[in-house]
Amino acid sequence: MTQRLFLVFGMVAGFVLGSVAMVQAQACDNPKALGTSRVIGIGTQGGLALGLKTYPQSLALADHELVLTFDDGPWPATTPAVLDALAKECVRATFFLIGRNAAAASALVRREVAEGHTVGHHTFSHPGVTLRGFSDARAQADIEQGFAADDRAAYGAAGSEPRVPFFRFPGFADTSPLLHWLDSRNMAVFGTDIWASDWDPMPPGEELDKLLTRVEKAGRGIVLLHDVKEQTAAMLPAFLRELKARGYSIVHLEPGYVAPATTPAGDRWTSETERTLARMGYVERKPGEVPAPARLGKGMLWRGPL
Repeated sequence: MTQRLFLVFGMVAGFVLGSVAMVQAQACDNPKALGTSRVIGIGTQGGLALGLKTYPQSLALADHELVLTFDDGPWPATTPAVLDALAKECVRATFFLIGRNAAAASALVRREVAEGHTVGHHTFSHPGVTLRGFSDARAQADIEQGFAADDRAAYGAAGSEPRVPFFRFPGFADTSPLLHWLDSRNMAVFGTDIWASDWDPMPPGEELDKLLTRVEKAGRGIVLLHDVKEQTAAMLPAFLRELKARGYSIVHLEPGYVAPATTPAGDRWTSETERTLARMGYVERKPGEVPAPARLGKGMLWRGPL
Protein backbone atom coordinates (compact mmCIF):
# COMPACT_ATOMS: atom_id res chain seq x y z
CA MET A 1 0.00 0.00 0.00
CA THR A 2 2.79 2.39 0.98
CA GLN A 3 4.66 1.58 -2.22
CA ARG A 4 1.53 2.38 -4.25
CA LEU A 5 1.11 5.71 -2.49
CA PHE A 6 4.70 6.66 -3.24
CA LEU A 7 4.19 5.66 -6.86
CA VAL A 8 1.05 7.78 -7.18
CA PHE A 9 2.74 10.69 -5.42
CA GLY A 10 5.69 10.45 -7.78
CA MET A 11 3.41 10.45 -10.82
CA VAL A 12 1.49 13.48 -9.55
CA ALA A 13 4.68 15.34 -8.68
CA GLY A 14 6.09 14.64 -12.11
CA PHE A 15 2.87 15.85 -13.72
CA VAL A 16 2.89 19.08 -11.73
CA LEU A 17 6.55 19.76 -12.37
CA GLY A 18 5.97 19.10 -16.04
CA SER A 19 3.11 21.58 -16.09
CA VAL A 20 5.21 24.26 -14.44
CA ALA A 21 7.87 22.98 -16.82
CA MET A 22 11.07 23.97 -15.20
CA VAL A 23 12.21 20.65 -16.62
CA GLN A 24 15.40 20.19 -18.55
CA ALA A 25 15.15 19.77 -22.30
CA GLN A 26 16.19 16.54 -23.99
CA ALA A 27 19.91 15.85 -24.09
CA CYS A 28 21.78 16.94 -27.20
CA ASP A 29 24.16 14.61 -29.03
CA ASN A 30 26.25 17.55 -30.26
CA PRO A 31 28.37 18.82 -27.34
CA LYS A 32 29.20 22.03 -29.23
CA ALA A 33 25.58 22.87 -30.01
CA LEU A 34 23.64 25.78 -28.58
CA GLY A 35 21.00 23.35 -27.34
CA THR A 36 17.72 23.91 -25.53
CA SER A 37 18.30 24.62 -21.85
CA ARG A 38 14.80 24.14 -20.44
CA VAL A 39 11.12 23.90 -21.26
CA ILE A 40 8.32 26.08 -19.92
CA GLY A 41 4.78 24.72 -19.83
CA ILE A 42 2.25 27.43 -20.63
CA GLY A 43 -1.04 27.06 -18.83
CA THR A 44 -3.69 29.02 -20.71
CA GLN A 45 -6.85 28.70 -18.61
CA GLY A 46 -8.78 31.97 -18.92
CA GLY A 47 -6.49 33.29 -21.63
CA LEU A 48 -3.09 34.94 -21.63
CA ALA A 49 -1.33 37.65 -23.67
CA LEU A 50 2.47 37.87 -23.80
CA GLY A 51 5.11 39.93 -25.57
CA LEU A 52 6.20 43.49 -24.82
CA LYS A 53 5.96 44.72 -28.40
CA THR A 54 2.18 44.54 -28.04
CA TYR A 55 1.24 43.66 -24.45
CA PRO A 56 2.39 45.06 -21.10
CA GLN A 57 3.86 41.76 -19.87
CA SER A 58 6.01 38.88 -21.06
CA LEU A 59 7.47 35.63 -19.80
CA ALA A 60 9.69 35.84 -16.75
CA LEU A 61 12.91 34.71 -18.39
CA ALA A 62 16.34 34.86 -16.86
CA ASP A 63 19.05 37.10 -18.27
CA HIS A 64 20.34 35.73 -21.61
CA GLU A 65 17.35 33.42 -22.07
CA LEU A 66 15.53 33.51 -25.43
CA VAL A 67 12.46 31.83 -26.90
CA LEU A 68 12.59 31.35 -30.69
CA THR A 69 9.35 31.62 -32.70
CA PHE A 70 8.71 31.48 -36.44
CA ASP A 71 5.66 32.75 -38.33
CA ASP A 72 3.88 32.12 -41.64
CA GLY A 73 5.13 28.64 -42.56
CA PRO A 74 5.50 26.02 -43.52
CA TRP A 75 7.09 26.87 -46.86
CA PRO A 76 8.84 24.12 -48.87
CA ALA A 77 11.52 26.45 -50.25
CA THR A 78 12.75 27.69 -46.85
CA THR A 79 11.31 25.81 -43.86
CA PRO A 80 13.52 22.70 -44.40
CA ALA A 81 16.65 24.83 -44.13
CA VAL A 82 15.32 26.42 -40.93
CA LEU A 83 14.59 23.01 -39.46
CA ASP A 84 18.03 21.74 -40.49
CA ALA A 85 19.70 24.67 -38.72
CA LEU A 86 17.67 24.13 -35.55
CA ALA A 87 18.37 20.38 -35.59
CA LYS A 88 22.11 20.89 -35.99
CA GLU A 89 22.12 23.11 -32.89
CA CYS A 90 19.61 20.95 -30.95
CA VAL A 91 17.29 23.94 -30.61
CA ARG A 92 13.53 23.67 -30.31
CA ALA A 93 11.21 26.46 -31.39
CA THR A 94 7.54 27.38 -31.75
CA PHE A 95 6.07 27.69 -35.24
CA PHE A 96 2.91 29.75 -35.75
CA LEU A 97 1.44 28.21 -38.90
CA ILE A 98 -0.78 29.64 -41.59
CA GLY A 99 -3.48 27.00 -42.05
CA ARG A 100 -3.48 26.99 -45.84
CA ASN A 101 0.30 26.54 -45.85
CA ALA A 102 0.03 23.71 -43.34
CA ALA A 103 -2.58 21.97 -45.49
CA ALA A 104 -0.38 22.28 -48.57
CA ALA A 105 2.82 21.09 -46.85
CA SER A 106 1.65 18.70 -44.14
CA ALA A 107 4.86 16.65 -44.29
CA LEU A 108 6.79 19.67 -43.06
CA VAL A 109 4.33 20.18 -40.20
CA ARG A 110 4.73 16.54 -39.19
CA ARG A 111 8.49 16.99 -39.31
CA GLU A 112 8.24 19.98 -36.97
CA VAL A 113 6.26 17.93 -34.47
CA ALA A 114 8.54 14.89 -34.82
CA GLU A 115 11.61 17.02 -34.12
CA GLY A 116 10.15 18.37 -30.88
CA HIS A 117 8.98 21.78 -31.99
CA THR A 118 5.65 23.27 -30.90
CA VAL A 119 3.03 24.03 -33.54
CA GLY A 120 0.88 27.09 -32.84
CA HIS A 121 -1.62 28.96 -35.00
CA HIS A 122 -1.60 32.09 -37.16
CA THR A 123 -5.06 32.00 -38.85
CA PHE A 124 -5.95 30.08 -42.00
CA SER A 125 -5.42 32.79 -44.61
CA HIS A 126 -3.27 35.50 -42.95
CA PRO A 127 -5.41 38.23 -44.57
CA GLY A 128 -3.52 41.19 -45.99
CA VAL A 129 -5.95 43.51 -44.24
CA THR A 130 -5.23 41.63 -41.00
CA LEU A 131 -8.20 40.38 -39.00
CA ARG A 132 -9.18 44.00 -38.35
CA GLY A 133 -10.48 44.14 -41.91
CA PHE A 134 -12.96 41.32 -41.16
CA SER A 135 -16.16 41.21 -39.16
CA ASP A 136 -15.85 39.40 -35.84
CA ALA A 137 -17.68 36.39 -37.25
CA ARG A 138 -15.47 36.19 -40.33
CA ALA A 139 -12.30 36.62 -38.26
CA GLN A 140 -13.35 33.87 -35.85
CA ALA A 141 -14.12 31.57 -38.77
CA ASP A 142 -10.66 32.17 -40.26
CA ILE A 143 -9.01 31.44 -36.91
CA GLU A 144 -11.09 28.26 -36.43
CA GLN A 145 -10.30 27.10 -39.95
CA GLY A 146 -6.62 27.62 -39.18
CA PHE A 147 -6.85 25.59 -35.97
CA ALA A 148 -8.39 22.69 -37.86
CA ALA A 149 -6.00 22.83 -40.84
CA ASP A 150 -2.93 22.94 -38.61
CA ASP A 151 -4.07 20.02 -36.46
CA ARG A 152 -5.03 17.87 -39.45
CA ALA A 153 -1.61 18.52 -40.95
CA ALA A 154 0.24 17.85 -37.70
CA TYR A 155 -1.75 14.98 -36.21
CA GLY A 156 -4.04 13.67 -38.94
CA ALA A 157 -7.26 14.88 -37.34
CA ALA A 158 -8.78 17.97 -35.73
CA GLY A 159 -10.97 18.10 -32.64
CA SER A 160 -13.29 20.72 -31.25
CA GLU A 161 -10.31 22.53 -29.68
CA PRO A 162 -6.76 22.88 -30.99
CA ARG A 163 -4.18 20.62 -29.37
CA VAL A 164 -1.82 23.55 -28.82
CA PRO A 165 -3.67 26.63 -27.49
CA PHE A 166 -1.11 29.11 -28.81
CA PHE A 167 -2.14 31.85 -31.25
CA ARG A 168 -0.50 34.87 -32.84
CA PHE A 169 -2.41 37.59 -34.68
CA PRO A 170 -1.25 38.43 -38.21
CA GLY A 171 0.65 41.69 -37.87
CA PHE A 172 -0.08 41.50 -34.11
CA ALA A 173 -3.26 43.38 -35.10
CA ASP A 174 -5.68 42.19 -32.44
CA THR A 175 -9.06 43.61 -31.47
CA SER A 176 -10.78 43.71 -28.12
CA PRO A 177 -13.67 41.40 -29.18
CA LEU A 178 -11.28 38.81 -30.62
CA LEU A 179 -9.07 38.93 -27.53
CA HIS A 180 -12.09 38.32 -25.29
CA TRP A 181 -13.22 35.48 -27.55
CA LEU A 182 -9.77 33.86 -27.44
CA ASP A 183 -9.71 34.27 -23.65
CA SER A 184 -13.01 32.36 -23.52
CA ARG A 185 -11.32 29.63 -25.59
CA ASN A 186 -8.42 29.45 -23.11
CA MET A 187 -5.88 30.52 -25.71
CA ALA A 188 -2.49 32.12 -25.13
CA VAL A 189 -1.99 35.06 -27.49
CA PHE A 190 1.65 35.69 -28.33
CA GLY A 191 3.17 38.95 -29.32
CA THR A 192 6.95 39.16 -29.15
CA ASP A 193 9.73 40.99 -27.33
CA ILE A 194 12.32 41.10 -30.11
CA TRP A 195 11.73 41.07 -33.85
CA ALA A 196 14.14 40.78 -36.73
CA SER A 197 12.08 42.99 -39.06
CA ASP A 198 12.59 40.26 -41.65
CA TRP A 199 9.41 41.38 -43.40
CA ASP A 200 11.76 44.00 -44.87
CA PRO A 201 14.06 42.70 -47.65
CA MET A 202 17.70 42.80 -46.58
CA PRO A 203 20.86 40.69 -46.98
CA PRO A 204 21.27 37.89 -44.39
CA GLY A 205 24.30 39.63 -42.88
CA GLU A 206 22.36 42.83 -42.31
CA GLU A 207 19.53 40.91 -40.70
CA LEU A 208 22.01 39.10 -38.46
CA ASP A 209 23.61 42.33 -37.28
CA LYS A 210 20.24 43.99 -36.69
CA LEU A 211 18.86 41.04 -34.75
CA LEU A 212 21.96 40.57 -32.60
CA THR A 213 21.94 44.26 -31.72
CA ARG A 214 18.33 43.98 -30.58
CA VAL A 215 18.97 40.77 -28.66
CA GLU A 216 21.91 42.35 -26.80
CA LYS A 217 19.83 45.42 -25.96
CA ALA A 218 16.89 43.39 -24.62
CA GLY A 219 19.00 40.72 -22.93
CA ARG A 220 16.16 38.19 -22.92
CA GLY A 221 12.75 37.56 -24.48
CA ILE A 222 10.59 36.02 -27.17
CA VAL A 223 12.15 36.40 -30.63
CA LEU A 224 10.09 36.63 -33.82
CA LEU A 225 11.40 35.31 -37.14
CA HIS A 226 9.73 34.09 -40.34
CA ASP A 227 10.62 30.67 -41.72
CA VAL A 228 9.19 31.69 -45.11
CA LYS A 229 11.97 34.23 -45.68
CA GLU A 230 15.07 33.15 -47.64
CA GLN A 231 17.20 35.75 -45.89
CA THR A 232 16.18 34.37 -42.48
CA ALA A 233 16.84 30.77 -43.47
CA ALA A 234 20.30 31.82 -44.72
CA MET A 235 21.01 33.90 -41.59
CA LEU A 236 19.83 31.39 -38.97
CA PRO A 237 22.90 29.10 -38.69
CA ALA A 238 25.19 32.06 -37.99
CA PHE A 239 22.65 33.53 -35.55
CA LEU A 240 22.50 30.31 -33.52
CA ARG A 241 26.30 29.99 -33.45
CA GLU A 242 26.62 33.60 -32.32
CA LEU A 243 24.06 33.09 -29.54
CA LYS A 244 26.16 30.19 -28.27
CA ALA A 245 29.33 32.31 -28.39
CA ARG A 246 27.63 35.13 -26.49
CA GLY A 247 26.33 32.91 -23.70
CA TYR A 248 22.62 32.83 -24.55
CA SER A 249 20.32 29.93 -23.66
CA ILE A 250 17.22 28.76 -25.53
CA VAL A 251 13.96 28.09 -23.70
CA HIS A 252 11.25 26.04 -25.39
CA LEU A 253 7.49 26.50 -24.89
CA GLU A 254 4.89 23.75 -24.67
CA PRO A 255 1.27 23.59 -23.48
CA GLY A 256 1.07 23.17 -19.72
CA TYR A 257 -1.35 23.27 -16.81
CA VAL A 258 -0.15 26.19 -14.71
CA ALA A 259 0.02 29.83 -15.77
CA PRO A 260 3.66 30.77 -16.38
CA ALA A 261 5.49 33.37 -14.37
CA THR A 262 5.36 36.74 -16.10
CA THR A 263 7.17 40.05 -15.80
CA PRO A 264 5.26 43.33 -16.19
CA ALA A 265 6.48 46.11 -18.45
CA GLY A 266 8.00 49.20 -16.94
CA ASP A 267 6.11 52.40 -16.18
CA ARG A 268 7.07 53.98 -19.49
CA TRP A 269 5.92 51.03 -21.60
CA THR A 270 3.99 51.66 -24.80
CA SER A 271 3.02 49.24 -27.54
CA GLU A 272 5.19 49.36 -30.67
CA THR A 273 2.61 47.50 -32.73
CA GLU A 274 0.61 50.46 -33.96
CA ARG A 275 3.68 52.43 -35.04
CA THR A 276 5.04 49.42 -36.89
CA LEU A 277 1.74 48.74 -38.63
CA ALA A 278 1.57 52.36 -39.73
CA ARG A 279 5.12 52.22 -41.09
CA MET A 280 4.24 49.09 -43.04
CA GLY A 281 1.34 50.84 -44.77
CA TYR A 282 -1.65 50.70 -42.48
CA VAL A 283 -4.02 53.66 -42.23
CA GLU A 284 -6.38 54.66 -39.45
CA ARG A 285 -9.84 53.19 -39.77
CA LYS A 286 -12.97 55.27 -39.99
CA PRO A 287 -15.16 55.24 -36.87
CA GLY A 288 -17.44 52.20 -36.86
CA GLU A 289 -15.54 50.39 -39.63
CA VAL A 290 -13.87 47.77 -37.42
CA PRO A 291 -14.25 47.22 -33.67
CA ALA A 292 -11.54 49.30 -31.96
CA PRO A 293 -8.98 47.23 -30.04
CA ALA A 294 -9.32 48.42 -26.47
CA ARG A 295 -5.91 47.10 -25.42
CA LEU A 296 -4.02 48.99 -28.09
CA GLY A 297 -5.84 52.19 -28.97
CA LYS A 298 -6.65 53.19 -32.54
CA GLY A 299 -7.22 50.48 -35.13
CA MET A 300 -5.46 50.36 -38.46
CA LEU A 301 -6.57 49.07 -41.84
CA TRP A 302 -4.37 47.77 -44.65
CA ARG A 303 -4.19 49.80 -47.88
CA GLY A 304 -5.16 47.00 -50.21
CA PRO A 305 -7.90 44.69 -51.41
CA LEU A 306 -9.79 42.49 -48.97
